[in-house]
Amino acid sequence: MAQSELMQIGEEMMAVCNACRYCEGFCAVWPAMEYRRKFPSGDLKYLANLCHNCSECYYACQYAPPHEWMVNPPQTFARIRASSYEEYAWPKGLASAFRANGLVAALVTALTLVAFMFGVTQTIGGRSLSTAVAGGNFYQIISHEALVVTFIIVGAFAAIALLTGLLRFWRDIGEQTSDLLNVPGLATAIKEVLQLKYLEGGGPGCAYPGEVSSQARRWFHHFTFYGFGLCFVATTLGAIYYYVFGWPGPYSYTSLPVVCGTLGGLGLIIGPVGMWALKSGRNREITDESQYGMDVAFILLLVLTSVSGLLLLVLRETANMGLLLVIHLALVMTLFLMLPYGKFVHGLYRCAALLKYALERMRKHALGV
Repeated sequence: MAQSELMQIGEEMMAVCNACRYCEGFCAVWPAMEYRRKFPSGDLKYLANLCHNCSECYYACQYAPPHEWMVNPPQTFARIRASSYEEYAWPKGLASAFRANGLVAALVTALTLVAFMFGVTQTIGGRSLSTAVAGGNFYQIISHEALVVTFIIVGAFAAIALLTGLLRFWRDIGEQTSDLLNVPGLATAIKEVLQLKYLEGGGPGCAYPGEVSSQARRWFHHFTFYGFGLCFVATTLGAIYYYVFGWPGPYSYTSLPVVCGTLGGLGLIIGPVGMWALKSGRNREITDESQYGMDVAFILLLVLTSVSGLLLLVLRETANMGLLLVIHLALVMTLFLMLPYGKFVHGLYRCAALLKYALERMRKHALGV
């Protein structure tokens, strides 16, 4: 569907919703909608990314299909979100590849990086991949310096791509770059992000995967979000141990980096698997099927990265450690490279949309509205 046609559908839908306003208690989209009389493309992209896809509005709507007006906010907003991911991505060619067939693109990238990491370990590594290493010290297979340089390059590329997309989105929805650092607005947005407030669906939870409301989706999002956060904390702690205290790895099973990494890995298995189970039973009338490959690719990468990491921890003193290390590092690199072009960006843009919503409420309050 052409973007102009998609925006026209969104504008017509919002005109109906703004006249009805029955759904204003479900999530942030509907109060934010009421601040507007017209809905240009920037506002539609903002509202689409503010939408948490809980689907309560669809089942409550008297104008939803089969009504002739065909009001379908979950599907329409999902399509606008996907369009915005591709529009703001940098470089755009990579976004198009993942959008066209996210699962194939992810698998090809992962296999390529497995081959690359195998070549790196064989060229500059110190041990054979089939030889057990005393103490499970994987730096004897690939040096610490090689790992740092490789992941700095990959991480910097992903960070630049994500920041570029975020700034493009932020400007397009009518905000100044300086507003990204508005402290009161950030405090409100961060609180709502950490609580996943708008996955409450107005109280009983999301109508997901079916019409019955439940908090299951919110809990699986929590497992995924905090699992990702704990893995980041584990990596940060490992760096502090190494560079600040001079404590090289591997670390004991009871050390903070290992405990945080283990809990994070478990969260990144439970959350994505649970989300996939819910997604597979969802009403197809309100989904954007074109995002299927991108969604599956992200879920699969999260699970495989976590499983390979946990196996690497458990089997680090066996002869299987070398091969597991190559596979795990390749999966982590693939995940990093996919972040700016896959499902991960929905979290980044949703956080930005929540910040804008907080700023709008502050401005209305300042005007006494």
